[in-house]
This record gives sequence, C-alpha cells and structure tokens, in this order.
Amino acid sequence: MELKTARLTLLIDPNKKAAFEHLCSQLDLTPSQVVRQLIRDYLAQHGMTYTPSGQDMQDARAADAGRGGAAKATKATRSR
Repeated sequence: MELKTARLTLLIDPNKKAAFEHLCSQLDLTPSQVVRQLIRDYLAQHGMTYTPSGQDMQDARAADAGRGGAAKATKATRSR
C-alpha cells in the first residue's frame, strides 16, 4: 500500500464522468479506487514495475523490528 499520494488531474466529458461515478457508486467503490486499479493493471499489462511510495520505509521498519526482536530474544536466552 502506498504511503504517499500524488494528484492526477484529467479532463473528461461531464456525462461520461457522471456515468462513471454512478457505476462506481453501484459497485460500492470510489472513482479513485477504480482509477488506481486501472493504472496498476495498465502498468502490469505493459510490464512496468514500480516500488510503491513508502515501501522502502516500511522495509526498513520491518528490518529494525526484526533486529530488535532478535536482540531481545538473545538477552532473554543469556539471562537463563
């Protein structure tokens, strides 16, 4: 999941926009959710890869948590 977002502005026919918003509402989805999925599918279809924003930070936090957990387990083992 992305931690940061950026705005994408596009021009679309007002009637097409209304129909799209109506369909999204019927499917209990937001237009943003549908557009994000369309972009992910389009990138995958064309073999484009990307790292979601914030992924490096999540990986670093997970690594830190793993090291901290290992250190705590080692201390607990030594004290026995």
